[in-house]
Amino acid sequence: FTAASPTEEGAEISARIDGDDLTEGLQYGATAGYEKLCNWFVGLQEFSHHRKKTDDWAVTVGSGSQDLIFKAVNALVNPGDPVLVESPVYAGVLPMFSTLNCEQVEVETDAHGIKSSSLRSILENWPAGKPKPRVLYTVPYGCNPTGMTATLERRKEVLNLAREHNFLILEDDPYYYLYYGKAPRYPSYFALESEETNTGRVLRFDSLSKILSAGIRIGFASGPKPLLDAINKHTATSNLQVSSLTQVIVYKLLEAWGYEAFTKHTEKVSQFYGAKRDVFEAAMQKNLSGLAEWVAPEAGMFFWFKLLLSNDSSIEGDSSALISEKAVKEGVLALPGTAFLPNGRQTAYVRASFSLLGEAEVDEALKRLAKVVRDARA
Repeated sequence: FTAASPTEEGAEISARIDGDDLTEGLQYGATAGYEKLCNWFVGLQEFSHHRKKTDDWAVTVGSGSQDLIFKAVNALVNPGDPVLVESPVYAGVLPMFSTLNCEQVEVETDAHGIKSSSLRSILENWPAGKPKPRVLYTVPYGCNPTGMTATLERRKEVLNLAREHNFLILEDDPYYYLYYGKAPRYPSYFALESEETNTGRVLRFDSLSKILSAGIRIGFASGPKPLLDAINKHTATSNLQVSSLTQVIVYKLLEAWGYEAFTKHTEKVSQFYGAKRDVFEAAMQKNLSGLAEWVAPEAGMFFWFKLLLSNDSSIEGDSSALISEKAVKEGVLALPGTAFLPNGRQTAYVRASFSLLGEAEVDEALKRLAKVVRDARA
């Protein structure tokens, strides 16, 4: 097969699956993943996160990162346990915790990502005699839904709190390579913890869905071997492994590219989404100025904004019915913010995705949404 060359405009690279690679691709394989692909991912973590290969961490491949997160949660969390979740939070993890009847303890976020001050307050005021949470779930880059990216200072504070209060950080980072901010990219939790002698607090999840193809369903986890062994046991008793053939195809592509070309490819992807962000924000300025408030994201593919549903600024308002019913009738699809709040409380916030629509469609969608908001304020 052929694929576009990330480094030479208009050129293609060729990859061939035959011999031992084809044989392995057509058979059952290792639970943790195709060995050559796993080794490539280990090298990527050293290339991207400066995490040198040691005996205390490894990688495992899953059917998308969500598959691995689900298995990690089921391995680490007991029914009824308290868990720390940033709020708003990726809606896809809420059922994982709710089906275990977990107490979801919300850690506040703002324009600079997770608020370490909120996390510290929660932990320092934790009821005596009650077991503290063992995990914190966070999306540090381009968080879905808020689009916010955690600052370096806050990452360091969160990591220190993990050591101080003995919990693990589930670093879900599918938008790491979709960063288009002007400042240099902050190091990941996985990278930061390697600067200290005490490692093993971070279980990192990466995904190829946003940078290669969502349909290939490949993600990988990096972290302490005992945690990956637990995840692999869940895989062995559920889906056995990720498709061998899909893994071989992905490996041959990544091998043909190499780490430098892979990075160049991700830079082009992030530039694509950065341009999409700019189009969406321009349309927001044009159509929703005075009707909404927002902070522009620096990573990812989502815009999080607060609708001003009342002329009285002291009234928060609720976006749920407006977005789920009235906006839909106008042909506008977005998600009300309550879908991303662990306790499901009402909120005036809305999440919109800017990944698919063209400039004219974005403008028309926000024009229609503005009409819905004006009608609600009337």
